[in-house]
Amino acid sequence: MKEYQTITEISGPLVFVETDEPVGYDDIVEIELSDGETRRGQVLESASDYVAIQVFEGTEGIDRDASVRFLGETMKMPVTEDLLGRVMDGTGQPIDGGPEIVPDERRDIVGEAINPFSREYPEEFIQTGVSAIDGMNTLVRGQKLPIFSASGLPHNDLALQIARQATVPEEEDGEDDEGSEFAVIFGAMGITAEEANEFMDDFERTGALERSVVFMNLADDPAVERTITPRLALTTAEYLAFEKDYHVLVILTDMTNYCEALREIGAAREEVPGRRGYPGYMYTDLAQLYERAGRIEGREGSVTQLPILTMPGDDDTHPIPDLTGYITEGQIYIDRDLNSQGIQPPINVLPSLSRLMDDGIGEGLTRADHADVKDQIFAAYAEGEDLRDLVNIVGREALSELDNKYLDFADRFEEEFVDQGTDTARSIDETLELGWDLLSMLPKDALNRIDEDLIEEHYREDETAETVEA
Repeated sequence: MKEYQTITEISGPLVFVETDEPVGYDDIVEIELSDGETRRGQVLESASDYVAIQVFEGTEGIDRDASVRFLGETMKMPVTEDLLGRVMDGTGQPIDGGPEIVPDERRDIVGEAINPFSREYPEEFIQTGVSAIDGMNTLVRGQKLPIFSASGLPHNDLALQIARQATVPEEEDGEDDEGSEFAVIFGAMGITAEEANEFMDDFERTGALERSVVFMNLADDPAVERTITPRLALTTAEYLAFEKDYHVLVILTDMTNYCEALREIGAAREEVPGRRGYPGYMYTDLAQLYERAGRIEGREGSVTQLPILTMPGDDDTHPIPDLTGYITEGQIYIDRDLNSQGIQPPINVLPSLSRLMDDGIGEGLTRADHADVKDQIFAAYAEGEDLRDLVNIVGREALSELDNKYLDFADRFEEEFVDQGTDTARSIDETLELGWDLLSMLPKDALNRIDEDLIEEHYREDETAETVEA
């Protein structure tokens, strides 16, 4: 193995080294400092006479006397089922004081794309215990469903709630001990030490850590490390899903910090910037991560992704949420107005969307009335939202009796259906029954999106729900 002491330039997270032979792209590098400290890096650019290396631990303290060794292999993640219950740093090193990890194998963190021919269509329900998601924007196994949030909103609380509550309903019966188990991979990028402590306290308090693998990249860790943290997490998820038959939910927060790291590296390489200074290849880079969700024909397990991103300036046309929306199958919106009203979790169901929902609900999956109830609630809540604007102009007295009921429905929907706190887990039956309670505020002839047989079966007669005479 050749050792070079030919560092010519250090720029931000990058080190440039002269070489006398070609070096492979993405190869792992060891840099030994004059005091004996060793740091790891990755080849980012390779030419016939020089290479650019991104250093995971940062370039502080590296000088021209440092020695550079090219290991001739790409970065690999040591994977084993024993990773469950462990906490790692952003480079995959254990930080929980536990025993050394003895891997079953070492896998390339870039991963291989799932052959489209071998993909199974996602259509099995995951119960998160959150009514605004389960009832209105259902998550299905193998889906990628991002959470669009903003600075200062409680997206971390929602992530923790989903991490400890999420289940695969048919696995709960325990009839088939050989069936697939459920696991959570939690990848945190650029979070503060306070947030990290909050995450770990909650994982340990609720026992969720036993079925989780946690990767922690903190805000004071090098930005370059953020570019490999999600890849380590997804490599672990793919191993557990496709080799050990787990249903894996991957929660990645915060993808905005990941994209900022891409921009920082691009600036250090003096690349021509794209929109708002982000690299032109950011779409491709994000797709490499998001498209690692899915199901494979003939395999029991699945990888489901729930990436979280904070929209800079609450702007959903910003490149990060914009590109994410193109690649993923919907989005869940965290709403600032609902949060200011004290509603937890403050999910705004109207702009939220789950494109695969219709295939993951219904008889045999959730309940036969699920789709109709969802459609009717959406219609009634949207009507109530429109009337709120009208009330500000003409007042409630100018509205009809039915219009006033829609206004009351919108208020109760937010207060009773959406607002459930962060410690309440609702089954899909509880969510749908709550939906029927709310719909029973409206007269039967207003329920024009629900099958008549379902109305007869589930509608609760109420003194406030008399038929409105023409």
